[in-house]
Amino acid sequence: MNKHSPQAPKNRYANVPRAADWTIEQNWPSYSAQEHDRWNRLFARQTKLLPGRACDEFLDAKARLELSREGIPDFADLSERLAAMTGWRVVAVAGLIPDDAFFEHLANRRFPAGAFIRPETELDYLQEPDVFHDVFGHVPLLANPIYAHFLEAYGNAGRRALGRGQLHNLARLYWYTVEFGLMRTARGMRIFGAGIMSSPAETVFSLEDSSPNRVVFELRRVMRTKYIISDFQQTYFVIESFEQLLRDCEQDFEPLYENLRTAPDIEAHELAPEDRILAKGDFHYFRAKGLR
Repeated sequence: MNKHSPQAPKNRYANVPRAADWTIEQNWPSYSAQEHDRWNRLFARQTKLLPGRACDEFLDAKARLELSREGIPDFADLSERLAAMTGWRVVAVAGLIPDDAFFEHLANRRFPAGAFIRPETELDYLQEPDVFHDVFGHVPLLANPIYAHFLEAYGNAGRRALGRGQLHNLARLYWYTVEFGLMRTARGMRIFGAGIMSSPAETVFSLEDSSPNRVVFELRRVMRTKYIISDFQQTYFVIESFEQLLRDCEQDFEPLYENLRTAPDIEAHELAPEDRILAKGDFHYFRAKGLR
């Protein structure tokens, strides 16, 4: 069967053998010229958009890691460069993996990255993470020592959250920082979340559209806030620095979890009385789609 036909599976790694920790062999030589070309076009498009929008830490790390428009990276080579900087490595997985395996990898400085690349028909938006989202969006910041320490701490926190049955609270922290976080800098607001970094439309929307709320990051507030997975975010949280994010997330979460057990959730579009609001959204985008 022609793997580029409409009947071809979107993820050709879905049924490959996996290890007990859910990792697979990337098998880099198996990527087709079309798949490498797809990476190159995605890479070029995002690289053009990010200067002046992505945080300096991301742009600097991307350059130091030598991510380039030269096809899908070989995880073994990429891991060697990354490990020399912060001790992190990139391991291949077929797609989303169970929470306990995911946290175990992060706690041991291994980032599980999807090996497949999105099909041509879903070039602009893909709901599940692929190699472009995971490697282009996530991996560069793992070369930053402070951010790398934060994500390791998150992995350890995840194992504890599973034991307490409060993973939903911790998942919100990941969503609003690692995936969709913004940072306030002396030169203006910048992107650091991978979900934004790998999306051309959300790169512009998150910073420049008047629709969403932009609120100063506060840990408890974020862990109470629901999110949506099928569209742009209705609220973005803005950190001051990776140092601040690490300090907040190295604390003992036990008292916070106890407090959150009885604290009501906050809807994705809602503002709270204690919020420090940087921009109150007018929600014109969401209203036009009937989301509010």
